[in-house]
Amino acid sequence: MRQLLFYISLLLFTLNVSAQIYDPVTWDFRYEKKGEKQYELIFTAAIDVNSHIYSMDIPDGGPIPTTFKFDTVPGFKLDGKAFEVTMPVELMDEAFGFKIKTFSTKAEFRQKIKANESSFTVTGSVNFMACNNATCSPPKDVDFSIKVIDNAPGTVIKSAVNPINAPSVPNSDRGLLKFFLISLLAGFAGVLTPCVFPMIPMTVAFFSQGSDNRAKSIIKALIFGISIVLIYSSLGIIVSLTSAGAGFANALSTHWIPNTLFFALFVIFATSFFGAFEIILPSKWSTSTDSKVDKGGMLAAFFMGLTTVIVSFSCTGPIVGALLVEAASGDVLRPTIGMIGFGVAFALPFTVFALFPSIMSRIPKSGGWLNSIKVVLGFIMLAFSMKFLMTIDSVYSLGILSRDLFLAIWIVLFTLLGFYLMGKIKFSHDSDLPFIGTFRLFLIIAVFSFVLYLIPGLFGSPLKGLSSFLPSQSTTELNIPKLISENSSNQGPSVQQANTSVLCSEPKHGDIFDMPLGLKGYFDYKQGLACAKEQGKPVLLDFKGHACANCKLMEARVWSDPEVLRRLKNNFVIVSLYVDDRVQLAENEWIMSAIDGKQKKTIGKVNEDLEISKFKTNALPLYVITDHDGSPVNKPMPTNLNVEEYKKWLDEGVEAFKKQR
Repeated sequence: MRQLLFYISLLLFTLNVSAQIYDPVTWDFRYEKKGEKQYELIFTAAIDVNSHIYSMDIPDGGPIPTTFKFDTVPGFKLDGKAFEVTMPVELMDEAFGFKIKTFSTKAEFRQKIKANESSFTVTGSVNFMACNNATCSPPKDVDFSIKVIDNAPGTVIKSAVNPINAPSVPNSDRGLLKFFLISLLAGFAGVLTPCVFPMIPMTVAFFSQGSDNRAKSIIKALIFGISIVLIYSSLGIIVSLTSAGAGFANALSTHWIPNTLFFALFVIFATSFFGAFEIILPSKWSTSTDSKVDKGGMLAAFFMGLTTVIVSFSCTGPIVGALLVEAASGDVLRPTIGMIGFGVAFALPFTVFALFPSIMSRIPKSGGWLNSIKVVLGFIMLAFSMKFLMTIDSVYSLGILSRDLFLAIWIVLFTLLGFYLMGKIKFSHDSDLPFIGTFRLFLIIAVFSFVLYLIPGLFGSPLKGLSSFLPSQSTTELNIPKLISENSSNQGPSVQQANTSVLCSEPKHGDIFDMPLGLKGYFDYKQGLACAKEQGKPVLLDFKGHACANCKLMEARVWSDPEVLRRLKNNFVIVSLYVDDRVQLAENEWIMSAIDGKQKKTIGKVNEDLEISKFKTNALPLYVITDHDGSPVNKPMPTNLNVEEYKKWLDEGVEAFKKQR
């Protein structure tokens, strides 16, 4: 009867869990070599104050004991059963009416295994129940994946799943409300990212062609905003229910089909704004009834919202990716709440700006200024459309759209925009420009100043302010600083070359990828770890993407700092791992993911699976300093434009690595 009452109270607690989720236990998984082909797996539970978990030895009729389940693989076999290392404390449990063995603060369990291979991965799960004086959590399974590599006897190695060293990702112990607020703030921050903010002018331009009826325009703008919220909030559920995986958003934002589609749409919109034609719904959508016309407008607003969401993926990846990682593991509620919070904050600025055209269109005597705005936005959209071509070119390693060509197109477009503002170029629907007003004059100055800023980029200038928009500097054909450096190398070794890292072997995939800023490194995880072991240096894993705006920003503003660059060259073996690359690997390099059970065949998919499985995130960029077994020596670093903090983090990693040796 006591047991029945206990489970009834547990059920009531579970139904009331939306107020705050009780999750007081954090697990850490490791292994230790004990002898020739003999290892011990180490499972350590860190338990919050005033909470406890139960022993493996629980009498019949008691609560759920702590148990371990191991998946069967040919690389090892179990040697006996799992056992407790920490001595449990036997306490009287009022709920069950007898003494029960429990662990508080910390509990360590071990399992002996015998190896059949020199390298293998042990996967499985631990099932346990946590309680305090007031409540208990439902029985919970925590999956683990421990990669065992033959190493010196007595060495303790952290596992591939290490929640303590994983980057900060919101989890259930923060509570749903706090998680929602964090996601809300992340949504506002997402609007300010370099590949999202330029979408606001396009939104204004789109809705400026809406109905003259203010009420209808407002409804369309609201549908636009609601569509963004619904798309984001449903994304986590779709990924969870369909097992699409945490890389779904990344795949969508980097595939050639959506990028080609959006390039075409941006060009079509820009051409329409220049006055070549007017975008209208097909005649079969338009009948004598206003309702069907309105229906077409609503669909257009929804499609505009979908466009905005997909375009944003390359910059909003860190928070969206973290939520999708949780969704892929089966947690539907929290990713949905997080996505709703993110979507509301992300949609709000767009919706507010979408309302402006309906208000502006009612201002009397608007004249030709609205046409001028459309033309200006047309030039901006045409320039921004190049981003989609750049993504296709870099992700698929086509080598067509170089940095020089990209900049040349931008210089021509913004020069023409400047001439248009001066009245030197006139479109069919433009009004006469009898004089240049003050605002237009300042706009002309800004445009031509921007053109002058772009020109040095043709000759190797890094253009740090635009680094997130532009192709890699390694693709430039006329790089004067590089040519000077190469010429100086013929006269004698330069200071920069003296500090450059020496590689152990020719980098795998070196014909596809390049290191930024003259750095040398690897593009294959295992090859990089092997070289680091040979040189006795720590490894700097650089998880990045061709379409990752923040990755380019970090390299241009942080890695380019002389002190950071010196540390990177002298102190680390750098391994750059592209998670969005589409080049297919040889069949013997394909892997079967332990995350979603799917086969990974491309460079990007293998690297993405590595990031998610080891560090529980697919945020880009992610920098991880590891030892020679790939275990992090300090907390991984996401995007951080503070140079001093990044230098401090690098130095901490080196010191932590030295202490382990």
